[in-house]
Amino acid sequence: MEKIIGREAEFGKLTDYMESGKSEFIALYGRRRVGKTFLIRSFFKDRFDFYATGVIDGSRETEMEAFHNALVRYGHKGNKATSWIEAFTQLAELLERKNRNRKRRLVVFIDELPCFDTHRSGFLQALDLFWNSRASWIDNIYFVVCGSATSWMMRNIVNNKAGLHKRATHTMHLRPFSLGQTEEYLKSRKFRWPRIAVLQAYMVLGGVPYYLSLLDPKKNVPDNIDTLFFSAEPELENEYQRLFNSLFKNAESYMEIVRLLSTHRDGYTRTEIANELKIPDNGHLSDMLDDLEHCDFVRRYNNGTLQKNGIYQLVDFFSLFHYRFGTRRVTDEHFWRNTLGTPEQNNWYGLTFERVCLWHVRQIVHGLRLDAIRHEYYAWRSQKSQPAVQIDLVIDRADGIVTICEMKYSKDDYTLDEKEYRNIVRRMETFQKETGHKGGVQVSLVTTYGLHENMYSEISPIPITMEELFIYE
Repeated sequence: MEKIIGREAEFGKLTDYMESGKSEFIALYGRRRVGKTFLIRSFFKDRFDFYATGVIDGSRETEMEAFHNALVRYGHKGNKATSWIEAFTQLAELLERKNRNRKRRLVVFIDELPCFDTHRSGFLQALDLFWNSRASWIDNIYFVVCGSATSWMMRNIVNNKAGLHKRATHTMHLRPFSLGQTEEYLKSRKFRWPRIAVLQAYMVLGGVPYYLSLLDPKKNVPDNIDTLFFSAEPELENEYQRLFNSLFKNAESYMEIVRLLSTHRDGYTRTEIANELKIPDNGHLSDMLDDLEHCDFVRRYNNGTLQKNGIYQLVDFFSLFHYRFGTRRVTDEHFWRNTLGTPEQNNWYGLTFERVCLWHVRQIVHGLRLDAIRHEYYAWRSQKSQPAVQIDLVIDRADGIVTICEMKYSKDDYTLDEKEYRNIVRRMETFQKETGHKGGVQVSLVTTYGLHENMYSEISPIPITMEELFIYE
């Protein structure tokens, strides 16, 4: 198989679990295309004692047929089961036979687990019975399940309140690549792009390995984007709909929330989302927002140290690009290249660079040399100023100093002018007045290439550049 890149931490965890000396039930979840199946297959080098995968949108009969075929492939000799309890009984008997005089781990991998759980199929109850009454008693079993339908995984496996409650011994959330991991991945595929090009591609595709695999090293970034989104037969033309359909049963409701969040850079509270979409402000909306957060589409942040009235902000790059440019019907097959340098594209890069920085807070903290100081970070929105002041990243340190981060995208050294200088001072003063913060307040500008020195640049004594964002831990 292709060499795996950027998943050293996950490999380390899987190795530790492998060596635990007890039965393990590992639930792996994450959005579609992020590389869950590839991670497990690479780790085990396809050496499984049982491996089955669900069929997207399959019927009960189709799912049971797929499971039976997997049983036969790994040594089952009997008839096809007529119920899931019977199917899992057959699996348990197969594993127990394989485990006789066994000295190494018994590895079981069920991929796209949520697909098997069709309406009133009894699948979840049968899985519960299989693990609790048979599999968990096999000391050397290593049972891995994963699925792209993250909401199902969270409710039925990770946070299950019934028979599978706390049965998963470990949960792993596989997230998209960071900038540093993306750069390493592209280098492994013979790309020789400068970091600004990697950053620009990341702002469109995010760190989703499958999307990155579609890039062509022989083309520059604008031509790659045109090929994927604006050519006569764009490969990612219908990906957005497929993505949400694979993750959520009621995909349209989730897409409406994401569409709304794409229109407002500062984000919305739950109540504001309900009011804008004219839907009930209730637990169901909270569940949907939690699902979007678990899938890495949105981030929820507290308004300063307040725990209530969390604000939801869209941070998924693919969704941001889709709603800004992907929904248009353009006939120009070189739309992206031909709009380089326009105010619209420049504004979009500026907005999206802020989101990149919010994905890389650890790298910013490291660049500010704050690793050794206990700190909390959050966003802050004024409750009084008009127009409302918002600060996307506040780092509140144990030494009483607060660092306010301002993110600025530029194709050269960023030049701070008087107008922006006064805006930053206003944000600082509003923050201090409303929060009552008595300690010091510092400003750090996070830019692509650095800060041009002039009479205003001294407001940011420790500027951060995109070089720090590429730090790969």
